[in-house]
Amino acid sequence: MTVVLNQLFTGISIGAVLLLIALGLSLTFGQMGVINMAHGEFIMAGAYTVYVLQQVITGAGWSLLIALPVAFAIAGLMGVLLEFLLIRRLYARPLDTLLVTWGVALILQQVARDVFGAPNVQTRAPEFLTGSVTLFGDLVISSSRLFILALSLVAVAALTVVLKTTSLGRRIRAVVQNRDLAAVSGLATGRVDRLTFFIGSGLAGIAGVALTLIGPIGPTMGTNIIVNAFLVVVVGGIGQLKGTVIVAFVLGILQSMVEYTTTVSVASVIVFVAIVAFLQWRPQGLFTLRTRSLA
Repeated sequence: MTVVLNQLFTGISIGAVLLLIALGLSLTFGQMGVINMAHGEFIMAGAYTVYVLQQVITGAGWSLLIALPVAFAIAGLMGVLLEFLLIRRLYARPLDTLLVTWGVALILQQVARDVFGAPNVQTRAPEFLTGSVTLFGDLVISSSRLFILALSLVAVAALTVVLKTTSLGRRIRAVVQNRDLAAVSGLATGRVDRLTFFIGSGLAGIAGVALTLIGPIGPTMGTNIIVNAFLVVVVGGIGQLKGTVIVAFVLGILQSMVEYTTTVSVASVIVFVAIVAFLQWRPQGLFTLRTRSLA
């Protein structure tokens, strides 16, 4: 039972990381239909924000806490700039957005190499996140993983509140469901698009901050995780936040359980095959967007 509980929590912690990575993409891709291949580089920007702040602020704890809003702002502004310069001309052309943002991702990777160097770098974790917590006898939980889990749940709750209860959330949902009708109704769709990109990209920056707690960071870290983010959003259902949350944790738990009896590589293959099989059975994803469209 202890082994099962340990693997279960490991899977939940993996799912929390997947959720943070995919949460911003659920807005820019799921809500707006933009295939943003530079999303991983916004995560990289958030991670390097921690690295830069730690060169200025000696306390690892303070630098991490300050990095959360700073990374959100930096990655969010990068997303706004991308949307204003390129994406706004490519709405309803997802393949074009894929090619353009892939080029932007390569440029950002090279900029990171020029500024920070090609080798990976390591950040310092705060002392209060370096230990572990023991629960239920032999169940040992990493403090950093607990922090990432709490951070992901707070991010989901905040995004849900914004989308469900605020005027900005209502405008975002209106533009997603029918852009033309929203425009003729007087909504400034361009402003809504930029705000949506700011929030989605800012969440990527927060994910980058969290990733510094579990491994080194480098110019290509975004490329290594962007595929998993897209898989979570697609399997959960395009534009469905609850689907993203459920699928992130399910895939994390599945990955952890299979890893225990096999290897990391074999587990990744089995999880990918399971995703392909699920999409063959339900290509629209776990949840679908309700609409009155006759198309």
